[in-house]
Amino acid sequence: MSESRLVPDRHGRPLLAIKRDSWGISMGILEFLTLAAFAIVAGASIVFQAAVNADLRAALNSASWAAFISYVGGAIAMAVYVFISGSSWLTGADIAKTSWLSWFGGLFGAVYVVAAILLLPRLGAATLLALFVTGQMLMSVALDHYGILGVPQHSIDLPRLAGCALLVLGVVLIRA
Repeated sequence: MSESRLVPDRHGRPLLAIKRDSWGISMGILEFLTLAAFAIVAGASIVFQAAVNADLRAALNSASWAAFISYVGGAIAMAVYVFISGSSWLTGADIAKTSWLSWFGGLFGAVYVVAAILLLPRLGAATLLALFVTGQMLMSVALDHYGILGVPQHSIDLPRLAGCALLVLGVVLIRA
């Protein structure tokens, strides 16, 4: 579970707070804000990806080809990233210690890509992404509550339920 407290950073400089994440790694405010900014940019890229893929679908008149091209582009980008990041090659032992479900992450990504391609032209970007975020938050709360797939367990409580309800209300307001 995460915790905040007043302590110096790893260089001995005082911080307003250090947040300890679920892996026990401490981070200062600036580091947190940097990570949050990266997450916001990644979230914005999801909207852009949906729009680009929907445009590709319209140009090709094929959702399946648009999704395939999207995944080929993503696979190439990931291959470049693996190469330049200096990651070591996977071994048989690495592969053997994974659960069977771990190999299906791309399947869930494909559901997202195809849904975005098909739904963005009908719902609009704001409504679609509001619905996606609502689905993500509901699944996140469930994963947290049950501690599924190694996710740190955080029980469902009133503030979390209220947050989910506000997301649903947000979808209604965006759609209105």
